[in-house]
Amino acid sequence: MLLPEIVATGGGLLFAFDHATIAGKLVLTLLAVASIFSWSIMITKLRVIRFARKQNARFLAAFRQDRQPLRLFQKNARFPGSPVFSVYRAGCQEMTFHLLGSPEVDDTFRARLEIADKISPAQMGAVNAAMERAVGETALSLESQMILLATAVSGSPFLGLLGTVWGVMDAFTGVAEAGSPSLVSMAPGVSGALITTVTALCV
Repeated sequence: MLLPEIVATGGGLLFAFDHATIAGKLVLTLLAVASIFSWSIMITKLRVIRFARKQNARFLAAFRQDRQPLRLFQKNARFPGSPVFSVYRAGCQEMTFHLLGSPEVDDTFRARLEIADKISPAQMGAVNAAMERAVGETALSLESQMILLATAVSGSPFLGLLGTVWGVMDAFTGVAEAGSPSLVSMAPGVSGALITTVTALCV
């Protein structure tokens, strides 16, 4: 009877793992690695996004305290991890380049800015393009490793299915060699094969 053996191993999952083939256990190991990899990316991205939101809030609060749009840029303020600040800084650098001929900030920045000519529509278009590039670069930075996460999540079920098919094939091969096609002889192999699909769906 299988029931005493299932109870002795501590439950259905342990019983299935104990009767999994070497190929099945290899697939389970790969799925475990994929799961750890996926969770590490998700946790890292969660922390990055939370930090970015805090830095965005800090930047916007500081930006709204002054009516001069370039004040924070002039003070060389820093808000690391803030996507909004990255876009703002790119726009300020491009605008300063067109107004003053250089994006660098020095002691004469404010005086030179006061006597600078007004920015032209063409120059404003260049500023807008610089900010759009910064938006794209920031989005790519935030979305980095997401392709790897999507690959791990979408590929795990197929890997689990491979382990299941392989395990069922081995189970039927064992039954054919033993010459006793009974449920008792098939159940361990089939359960060991199905655990890979169960694990894959949990990744």
